Order: sequence, then structure tokens, then C-alpha cells
Amino acid sequence: MSPWLRLAASLLGGASMGAAFGSVAVGVGAAVVCWLLLRKAESPRVRRERAAARADLPFAADLLAAALHAGAAPDRAAYAVGRSMGAASVGGRLVTIGRALRGGAPPAVAWGQLGEIPGGTRLARAATRSAEHGTALAQTFEKQAADLRRDRAAFLEARVRKTSVYAVLPVGLCFLPAFVLIGVVPVVAALLGEVFAAL
Repeated sequence: MSPWLRLAASLLGGASMGAAFGSVAVGVGAAVVCWLLLRKAESPRVRRERAAARADLPFAADLLAAALHAGAAPDRAAYAVGRSMGAASVGGRLVTIGRALRGGAPPAVAWGQLGEIPGGTRLARAATRSAEHGTALAQTFEKQAADLRRDRAAFLEARVRKTSVYAVLPVGLCFLPAFVLIGVVPVVAALLGEVFAAL
């Protein structure tokens, strides 16, 4: 969200709360709270990019494993897979990693560029360990691809559960006041009437 849009939303929220409660202090406090909450919120574009990267990462790990099994060096495999995936976040980073490895960068520095992608840190650490200890990098990528797919499935399942809770929330917010007004208020009013009548 742009700073101007965030400011406008914060001022609107603060003005609404101030008018509802008839207090300037409440309005200012609400505006500050809105500003802080909106500052932490990701923009829809960033959210879409992160979701696409999370989906592409296991596929990229599978392609890297296949390229390494075919005999490509790690720098060539990263570069080729990155080029085949396009300029999206994972593909662009793999191209950069391939160039860095070809230029002699340490594996930790080169593979560390995956760190900003959800799940990329673990893939980068595994690739660095394999390069430093001489273990089979292709098998490491295959294992990481399976782990990333499992993590993605768990993430999507958690989002579905969260969405189902959010879907029920408006129903609860509508029925709870109605239940209180229809079921609880008359009973309390009748009891209070009897108490005052007895006095």
C-alpha cells in the first residue's frame, strides 16, 4: 500500500472512530493504530509474488535435481533452470545464483539469495552444506523439493481453515447481538422488574 493511501485510510478510520465516540483523543488514537497496522500489511502485489515464489520453489528444486543428474555443473544447472522459469522471483534469483557461482562466489553467498523466498532459506542451507561437504547436490534438491511440497500443502490447509473461521465470523457477529437482544435482555428486564416490584 502506498504511503498516501495508508495515510488517507488512517485519517478516515481515525475520523470515523472520533465521530462515533465524540472524542478527538479516540480519533487520534485510532488513526495512529490504523497507520501502524497498515504499515505492517503486505500489498496484494507482494502477497501474490510470495505465493507464486512459494509455488515455484519445489518445481525449481526438481528441475535443479534433474539438471544435476544429467551432468550439469551447479552453476550451469542454476542458470539454465532460472532461464527456463523466466524472470519471476525464483527464476531471476537462480540466474543470479548461476552467474555468482560461475564467477567464483562462495556457495553460501550465491545460494543465500534464495533466502527472501518462503522456504528458500532451507533450500539455500541444504545446497550450501552439500557444496561444502561434497554430498550429492541432486539428491539434496530432490529431498528439499519433497519437503517444500509438504510444507506448501500444510500452509494451504492452514489457510483454508483460517478462511473457514473468517467465513463464520460475520454470522456470529450478526447472531450474537440478536440472541442477546431477544433472549437475554427480556429475561434480565423481567428479573429486574420483579426485584424492583418487591422493593
